[in-house]
Amino acid sequence: MTSVRINKRVGQVLVIGVLYYLVFGTTQGVWSSELVHGFGNPSFSGVNQSAHYLTIDEQERSRAEKIAGDLQDELDEIAREEDNTVLARFVRNLESRIYSTLAKDLSESLFNYDGIPSAENPIVGEINLEGNILRWVNNGVTITLTVEEWFDGELISTTEIVIPVGNFGGCWTECDSGDG
Repeated sequence: MTSVRINKRVGQVLVIGVLYYLVFGTTQGVWSSELVHGFGNPSFSGVNQSAHYLTIDEQERSRAEKIAGDLQDELDEIAREEDNTVLARFVRNLESRIYSTLAKDLSESLFNYDGIPSAENPIVGEINLEGNILRWVNNGVTITLTVEEWFDGELISTTEIVIPVGNFGGCWTECDSGDG
């Protein structure tokens, strides 16, 4: 019985020794210091405050740019959808054909072979196209085409094109170069 008691006693001492070692041997000393509160936000502490403000400003600016970009993308998409309707395509096609026919008729009027133009009796014409004025004068040697661009009743610009008929489309009368 004594050996059982000794074994029990050794077990108890061993357990106490291991606990003592764990509590005091593995922990380090605890040192106290004054409790100091420091703000983590630079707006309160002042540390790196300007960088913090720049970061906030950049985030706000990029967010606003993204919202504006998304809105513009949506408006562009709506405009594309409106331009791609059957009616819009028909109107564009019709407008293109009308301008093509108008350009053909204008060029035929410029090079009118019904009468013989001369300096004394030139062939002249004028059309008003969407508020802009196109005038031409065919004097038998040259054709002068003048385009006046108007906006709200004010002349914006004037373009003049001189086409030498003698070298380009043939002469009705004697040309300056003598060959007709």
